[in-house]
Amino acid sequence: QVQLVESGGGLVQAGGSLRLSCAASGSIFGFNALGWYRQAPGKQRELVAAITSGGGTNYADSVKGRFTISRGNAKDTVYLQMNALNPEDTAVYYCNGVTRFNEYWGQGTQVTVSS
Repeated sequence: QVQLVESGGGLVQAGGSLRLSCAASGSIFGFNALGWYRQAPGKQRELVAAITSGGGTNYADSVKGRFTISRGNAKDTVYLQMNALNPEDTAVYYCNGVTRFNEYWGQGTQVTVSS
């Protein structure tokens, strides 16, 4: 059974930093890509950042230069380092994993940035 478990969300003041972690497991073939999406109240879920098994990365324009996605040494772990946070970054952040055959989601972790 494929599982993605996020951690690291919380409340931070504007200008602060947070680091999100996601541990993915259960895929026999591994994950072709791991990423982070977010959904703010009343808005659609949007891509924040993604990284492929080959190390290629993709970022939303709104987070470029502030957020960094990376894969850990442990198999199928992914991190999102978020710096210079602002209130517009407030959302539920979801870990996303894409395998050869399917796409999976974590349960989400709340990030709240106060002004």
